[in-house]
Order: sequence, then C-alpha cells, then structure tokens
Amino acid sequence: MIKAKEPFRFYTRLHLSELTGLRAVTLGQLLKLIKRVPGSCIYHHTHRFLQQHQYLSPEPPNDFAYWVTEVLGEDRLGERLASIDTVQFPTIHSLREKIINAIEEYLRERPFSRIKFANEGEAFHFVKSASFVMPTKYISNNLFEFAEVLKKITIDSIYFHIFESRLRLEKHTNDFSNWLEDSLGEKDLADEISHLDPYTHTMEDLRETIVNLIEKRLLKED
Repeated sequence: MIKAKEPFRFYTRLHLSELTGLRAVTLGQLLKLIKRVPGSCIYHHTHRFLQQHQYLSPEPPNDFAYWVTEVLGEDRLGERLASIDTVQFPTIHSLREKIINAIEEYLRERPFSRIKFANEGEAFHFVKSASFVMPTKYISNNLFEFAEVLKKITIDSIYFHIFESRLRLEKHTNDFSNWLEDSLGEKDLADEISHLDPYTHTMEDLRETIVNLIEKRLLKED
C-alpha cells in the first residue's frame, strides 16, 4: 500500500444563513444587486437546496430563476437562469458573470421588464452563506484508510471537500481529487471523481459512488 506524500486531513463545516438587508422589487434592482453583493450571496442562492436538503437529488433550484418566474412572471428569463449548469463554473465570479450576462441580454430584448414591480411582500431578499470550517479527528495516509474514513465521516464533511473547496475557495478541483493525484499519484482515480456531477447526487449517493471507485481501484492491487 503506497503511503501518501502528505496525509489527508478531513474537515467539516457549520453553516449559517444571514440576511443582508438588501432587497429587490424589480428586475433592474435584482441585476444591480447581483453585481455587487458578496460572493457568499451568489453561492447561497445557487446552492441553498444542496445545503438544506442534502438527502434529496432533483436538480437544485436557482433562487434567481424561481423569483423572476414566479414573482415577476418573466418565464423566458426564468428558463435561461434555470438552465445555467452550475457545475461548469470553477469560481463564484464566473457563475456570477453568467447570471449577469443572462439578465442583461434579456433586458436588451425586453427593456420594459426592468421596471416591472413585484407584488407587496414578494421582494427578493438577499441572503449570504457563512461557513465555519473545523478539522475532524480523521486523517488518511493511504488509499485504504481514505476509503474507510469516507464511509463514516458526516455528509457535512463530504459537502465541504466536494463543493466548498472547489467553488467558494476557488480551487481547480475538489479536495479529494487534488490529494489523490498530488499525494498518491492516482491521476486516473482523481479524474474519475473529478468528473462526477455532484449536483445530480445526494450526499449519501456521492459518498457511496466515491467509495466504490476507490474499492474498485484497491481490488487491482490484490
């Protein structure tokens, strides 16, 4: 069993959602605020479903798409925003720019949509996502230990290493793939995990899939 150059330390996170006090009642206001709110707001409104309902696996809803469709009645724009493939964006900045571009393009086509008002009590309230990252007691020095720890860590830990490390912390890939390639030289396995679409799995499904890939790799050594 190959020993890793550097052990893998598993972390977990506590999550809080905080109101920012910022609100929009028109599409123009929504666009203006999307351009300047913290990245943690963009993250919250595109990943809220995954953070709050980690055992379910339909496509995660996009809060911006929902609001412009259900509140403003701008169905075409809602479809464009809902079709944004979140997993394709390596950073919050690039995801934010995609959302901005979609709204700006729509407003060029339908400029009067900019001033359509939401009904009383249906403003879009911006919320930001705050995470507190903490080390766990688990450390892995080789591939076998890594698989065994993956079977028992919390889904919050899996969420942190798969989602937050890649998008919020702007790493080029998830923590698991990064360690497997850099510390163990397991490039093929790292690529397999990196190419999984985590947005179409529950956290438990994702755990099981990753463990199965690792155990399949371990069988080749027997």
